[in-house]
Amino acid sequence: MKERILEINKLLVEIYEDVIHIEEYAIKTGVFKDLSITEIHTLEAVGLYGSKTMSEVASELNITMGTLTTAIDKLIKKGYVERKRSDVDRRIVNVSLTKKGKLAYRVHEKFHLDMVKAIMNDFTSQEEEVLLCALRKLNNHLKDIYNYSGENQQSQ
Repeated sequence: MKERILEINKLLVEIYEDVIHIEEYAIKTGVFKDLSITEIHTLEAVGLYGSKTMSEVASELNITMGTLTTAIDKLIKKGYVERKRSDVDRRIVNVSLTKKGKLAYRVHEKFHLDMVKAIMNDFTSQEEEVLLCALRKLNNHLKDIYNYSGENQQSQ
């Protein structure tokens, strides 16, 4: 039993690190070399459609408003995001992706989909179903263990 736990832990850590390294490599060698993984995740949190308030984005990323403001300032300078004050309440700041930001979002999304498709090529449909079931359980357990619903909650 202990050997299995150790192997599962080792595999989870390796998979996480491999995905991060593959993602970093894809960014460095891709069209959007000027973006970091953190910046791409910020673009994802801003979202492809419409706009979000700075508070919504900070909450989704589980970061402070100060950290987000710095990140958004950099993304604006690079041409990926635009910021606009609300006409209704000037204290509210909305952010949205520019055309360039939307393109970066879509390219990154395609990268992830292509990676998953490539992985799934080696699986039978039965293995796919087992993997999907196991990943759902893992995802739910991690959220339960760490009291995190993934629905825009700040860490405790």
